[in-house]
Amino acid sequence: MTQTFWIAATVLIILALGFVLYPVMFHRRDTRQQTDLRNQNLMAYRSRMAELKKEHQAGIIDEETYQQLRDELAGAMLDDVPENEAPEKTVPGRKAAMAVGLVSILLVPAATVMLYEEWGAMDSVEAFAAMQELGGTDAARAAEMNKLTGQLRARLESSPDNPDGWAMLGQTYMRLQRYEDAAWAFRKLADSVKNDDGSRAVALGLSAQAQFFRSQGAMTNEVTSAIEEAMSLDPDEVNALGLLGIHAFSQDNYRKAIGYWERIQEVAPNHPQLASIQGGIAEAYARLGEQPPAEAPAFAAPDDRAEGVGVTVRVTLDEALKQDIPEDTTLFIFARAANIQSGPPLAAVRLIAGALPIEVRLDDSHAMAPQAVISGVESVIVTARLTLSGNIQAQPGDWQGSTDSPIEVSKDEGSPVAVVIDQVLTNN
Repeated sequence: MTQTFWIAATVLIILALGFVLYPVMFHRRDTRQQTDLRNQNLMAYRSRMAELKKEHQAGIIDEETYQQLRDELAGAMLDDVPENEAPEKTVPGRKAAMAVGLVSILLVPAATVMLYEEWGAMDSVEAFAAMQELGGTDAARAAEMNKLTGQLRARLESSPDNPDGWAMLGQTYMRLQRYEDAAWAFRKLADSVKNDDGSRAVALGLSAQAQFFRSQGAMTNEVTSAIEEAMSLDPDEVNALGLLGIHAFSQDNYRKAIGYWERIQEVAPNHPQLASIQGGIAEAYARLGEQPPAEAPAFAAPDDRAEGVGVTVRVTLDEALKQDIPEDTTLFIFARAANIQSGPPLAAVRLIAGALPIEVRLDDSHAMAPQAVISGVESVIVTARLTLSGNIQAQPGDWQGSTDSPIEVSKDEGSPVAVVIDQVLTNN
């Protein structure tokens, strides 16, 4: 792609130079015009001399008058065409034209390259082209992507005034699940658009989103700070509103979640995830035991959310731990994609220790975020965690158990997979 770009640029430069240089290098020569005039004067002289000679021979003019007129005609001819004049071999302005042409050929391409390097987006073009052409195994692609991302980061750090580059870097880090780096890149994006409150608010909202994924769905100080900063610039920043809605939903505050998500519908009616947001609103109303208002867009749960697709688990508590855990201890049972070890769960339920042992079906009705659902993956790891903090994020002292291997997601409930809470967490 980069090679094609420079070939096209070279062709356009050559065409532009052609338009400039052709009239300079190939203008009509003044020498030819002067030669034509000289020939015309000579023909007129010879014609007049022939007429005088005929008149003299016919007796119309005498000898003295004939000689006088002949001498006057010859004198006039010498004034127009000097006898010893040699044809001019050079063209006036030719050397200047050559100089202009040479300077143009040398400077125009060089200036084009230098100005594009200064004001263009070649770094982004090269990085995008390289990322689009990645092939091979997943490991090879990941390694190459990390290498290219490092190169792009180095270029942006040396030339930070490039909002498009920072946005690309942040999105790439998100795809690589390097959420801390993504939050940093989006913060740099915010710094590069300081004079645009709207764009800065979006960048801060994206930074908050990356921090939210890094904290595995916990509303940490970093997430809260970024959300508050984004909403101070734009109270309707959709990324911040979405995170607040997800957090409220995870805390069973469905009414508040509906408020945030309905606000997104109002301010961003063309939002690319609008269908998922509407699904979240419908689910929140269902959890409240209410019907969505008639004016709210309907959400077809059976078709759009792959009804019944999920996993079934039976969660028990190890006998050795029963005496140490109060019955009102918060219990989270959640599923994550088998190949992702961080980020918000795809499905989660919140219960208490007193409900154990319990059999649970995790499907899209238990999604924490409308755009991330269990029906969108092939297999998951299910974890059950007891926590005194009431926070789904792991804390030292929590009790936990997980499936030994990935569970296939399907419509067939089958026999539940056993999950035993038998570990005490000692660190984050």
